[in-house]
Amino acid sequence: MSDLLRKFKSYLSAERGLANNTVEAYENDLRGLLLYLEAHNKTASSFKKEDVINYIETLRRGKYSANSICRFISSTRSLCKYLLIEKERADDPSENLLTPKKWLILPKALSIETVVELLSANVSSRFVLRDIAMLELMYSSGLRVSELVLTQMVNLQLDAGFMKVRGKGSKERLVPVNDRAKKRIEIYLKKVRPSILKKRVSPYLFLSNRGGPLTRQRFWQTIKAYGKAAGVDLTPHTLRHCFATHLVEGGADLRSVQKMLGHSCISTTQVYIKVSTELIRKEYNKYHPRA
Repeated sequence: MSDLLRKFKSYLSAERGLANNTVEAYENDLRGLLLYLEAHNKTASSFKKEDVINYIETLRRGKYSANSICRFISSTRSLCKYLLIEKERADDPSENLLTPKKWLILPKALSIETVVELLSANVSSRFVLRDIAMLELMYSSGLRVSELVLTQMVNLQLDAGFMKVRGKGSKERLVPVNDRAKKRIEIYLKKVRPSILKKRVSPYLFLSNRGGPLTRQRFWQTIKAYGKAAGVDLTPHTLRHCFATHLVEGGADLRSVQKMLGHSCISTTQVYIKVSTELIRKEYNKYHPRA
């Protein structure tokens, strides 16, 4: 079914205009399903809803997170829609497929004190000024990893305290940049970026040692090193979750947080209300004498 996957990727890119990162995510999700169907002598036109459910069960047994399973189901629905469009099928085996309730899965957020420790972590690297600027910006503005590493110089409006971000679906938004992140970026621009470029030119803000944009994988390695130095376990989205959680806990309007995060649907942002409520419950149980 490799030919099907190749055609489906072309459809996602050409017809739906999805970003390369999104197309790769769809491919990774569906490759396992297609191999599973082949192993059970099923084709793209013959598999049934029960086959998808059985594969989901293998993911659950493999301890995949609810978020990962939700993403897989979304990918499967898109594939089934494509098969209908191409008249490979007359039915949709993903119809009415139940998904885990994502809003019950609370994102991991660090305390404000822990974030401060992380941003002050002592890591031996000649790119420490670049790294800290990246971490400060992610926490300041709630960026996704792909948005962070692909930030271009032209998108910075530091004097106004904002930057332009191109997010999912190539949608643009303005996000705030606080003074601390602004200062870190300015130091990086003055002391590190010119030495990397060596009179070359690049449109990207954060550069690798070769002068190109950082990859998501390289940023992942970087954030892991700083997390280890600060004694915390980090994921690429930890600081984005901290950004949103700390705003909501501080009383920020949910619609404003939604716009800053670039969520197309308010229900995606509402998970942070749940996080805030959990914190209140924890504090209550800890300090109330009759709790």
